[in-house]
Amino acid sequence: MKPRTRRIAELAVEIAVPLMILAAIFAWTASTPTFYFPPLSDVFERFGNTWLFERFGSDAWPSLRRMFLGYAIAVVVAVAAGVALGSSPTLRRATAPIVEFLRSIPPPALIPFAIVVIGIGDDMKVFIIAFVCLWPVLLNTIDGINGIDPTLKDTARVYGISGRDKLLRVTLPAASPQIFAGMRLSLSLALILMVISEMVASTNGIGFFVLQSQRSFAIPEMWSGILLLGILGYLFNLAFLIIERRVLAWHRGARASTLG
Repeated sequence: MKPRTRRIAELAVEIAVPLMILAAIFAWTASTPTFYFPPLSDVFERFGNTWLFERFGSDAWPSLRRMFLGYAIAVVVAVAAGVALGSSPTLRRATAPIVEFLRSIPPPALIPFAIVVIGIGDDMKVFIIAFVCLWPVLLNTIDGINGIDPTLKDTARVYGISGRDKLLRVTLPAASPQIFAGMRLSLSLALILMVISEMVASTNGIGFFVLQSQRSFAIPEMWSGILLLGILGYLFNLAFLIIERRVLAWHRGARASTLG
């Protein structure tokens, strides 16, 4: 099968399978008497009325702002700390117990602490998201820096590349595949922690809306919030893959040439 034909076939399967599952759910919910699984048409109607107009500014936008702020803080701090720890074996060994201890703390356990110390505002939610998203990026950055080919390091030293130029032109590009892997994992964690943090001591947000809908037995509205989260997760991952494909185009080309 030619590459173009294979890509078209893969795209057709990727589109057809979700549509078939959606059609099956639509048919099942249309006839089921269960209160907790309302007709999919009702969920779609609530989704349009709620998230495209009524609650986008009051709930969806605050959630997205907190999520991306916490995620951005985590990436910046993790990459900077990861470069330092990955470049210094002594520093890495000295901080390893602290890193392992902190990353082992279950994120929901930090919410009571954050509420007491920081409060119940946006700062608490951003802190929780940033804290959890920090570790995948940090650990992948350390491994990426530590795993740079020694030949590449020797070549940079021979040509007199050092300091800022070495960091931007040698170190970070060589470690970027693993850094991006950690960033992709952290992106999904950011969405999860956004919802969890909004279900405790919150007055707005998608997680708050889903929980309040469940408590008031507004089941179609609850499912519309869950549907929104699934769509956001899919779109975030798709956007990240597009950016990663562009930024790491050189890496795929190098692998292809290596593999022949």
